Amino acid sequence: MKFQTDYESPWASCRNIIKSKTGEWRFQRPVTKVSKCRQCGWCFIYCPCGCREVKETHFDANLEYCKGCGICARACPAKAIALVREEE
Repeated sequence: MKFQTDYESPWASCRNIIKSKTGEWRFQRPVTKVSKCRQCGWCFIYCPCGCREVKETHFDANLEYCKGCGICARACPAKAIALVREEE
């Protein structure tokens, strides 16, 4: 059986989903409190979109690709990531 797209099989790749830009549907975004960040990398490891970027003093989200799921904030042991509501 041949599938029409990459999304129609149980072994489908999520590469296309990860690389898709968020658009205007995200309602919250992660904000890193730089002074609290320990640079442990847990947010980077757990981010399902791979949108966490290494900065000089902390990890930050690339908001073009961030979906606002909040997994990075829940994974952070230092509680350095807060989710804030998107402004209209």
